[in-house]
Amino acid sequence: MAPTDQRHEHALKVFLEARPELRVSLDHLNPLLAQAKGETQAQYREERLHEAFEAEAESLGLFAWELTLQLTADSPEEYQAQRLEVHREVAEMAGMGWPEYCDLYGIEP
Repeated sequence: MAPTDQRHEHALKVFLEARPELRVSLDHLNPLLAQAKGETQAQYREERLHEAFEAEAESLGLFAWELTLQLTADSPEEYQAQRLEVHREVAEMAGMGWPEYCDLYGIEP
């Protein structure tokens, strides 16, 4: 099962708490930039937070949903189990065999 919105929101909170400099940056965004995009300041801030989260995931070689699982799992073992479960679902939805999918994404089953 893919991470829920609630789990992702919790991961964003954990991510932001670990990065006080990012929080400061997000708290001081130019309101004119939000206005130029036709967004509220809160929407603009949220979009920047999601971009930072996705950039962090990418820098770690993860999908954003994997970082969500990593930040919300109770243990490394739980993270790995949940990660493999989601990857299996994706492989199934893509109509790929599990070994082929693992080879494609470098996953150790």
